[in-house]
Amino acid sequence: MTHSPRTEDLRARLSRKEIVLAPGVFDPLTASIAADAGFEALYLSGAAIAYTKLGRPDIGLVTMSEVADTLAHIRERVETPLIVDADTGYGNALNVERTMRVFERAGASAIQLEDQSLPKRCGHLADKTLVSAQEMVGKIKAALDARASERTLVIARTDAVAVEGFEAAADRAALYVEAGADVLFVEAPQDSAQLARVGALQGGRTPLMANMVEGGRTPVLSASALQDMGFSLVIFPGGIVRALARAAQDFYGTLARDGQSNGFANRMFDFDGLNALLGTSDILARGKRYEGGGR
Repeated sequence: MTHSPRTEDLRARLSRKEIVLAPGVFDPLTASIAADAGFEALYLSGAAIAYTKLGRPDIGLVTMSEVADTLAHIRERVETPLIVDADTGYGNALNVERTMRVFERAGASAIQLEDQSLPKRCGHLADKTLVSAQEMVGKIKAALDARASERTLVIARTDAVAVEGFEAAADRAALYVEAGADVLFVEAPQDSAQLARVGALQGGRTPLMANMVEGGRTPVLSASALQDMGFSLVIFPGGIVRALARAAQDFYGTLARDGQSNGFANRMFDFDGLNALLGTSDILARGKRYEGGGR
């Protein structure tokens, strides 16, 4: 298998006009398939890890070490830039420092921090609560101070639209950019008009990120439409899990009903097909070269 090489760092790529479309991934398999599809960046979703690793909703149950472990396995498999959902940083500013160091060493190209208080929840669920803007500013500065390289971006997310209203979210956004955030993410605009208002923030001086959640509180628009609104980056974080969960439900239903999987065969890889996707023959051939000390 071939994957998109890390020929351009994420900061440089976001400085160009064309929007970056980053699909959500949650393990090395989904990451490798997404990389082979040609995406320029991937988004390691905390929600998707909660859905798949824990079988639970995105309500702050995933730990920093679980994300770091997943990230390290994905980085071992692909070279594509990885944007990593770091939730609240898993605590205060000192926790954020550690999160940045651990995630950066594990291969993160960017970490995303949000201004929710604990226990946090998915940005498209109700009843979110926030830390103060000043506390979030401290977390952003802690992440910036802790990073080893300026190539590792800090994405600042505010959930204030649903809690305090759009104007408060815009005020927080300005403070976060002033604190040094590399990318700004205003979560869960309520309609296309609010999306357009987000796209106009900062007058193009700071890259803006949009989040498309199927069935969420924000209308799902195309990458090109979001680019026209002023966004530099768009993620589709949980779509792959929603797609796979539906497929799994259909597969298990077919197997339970029929006592065999033949009725699902045209919607799945067979043994050889999956091994071809995984590059099994190439891996085994490489192993052969090392037998007897050869190279």
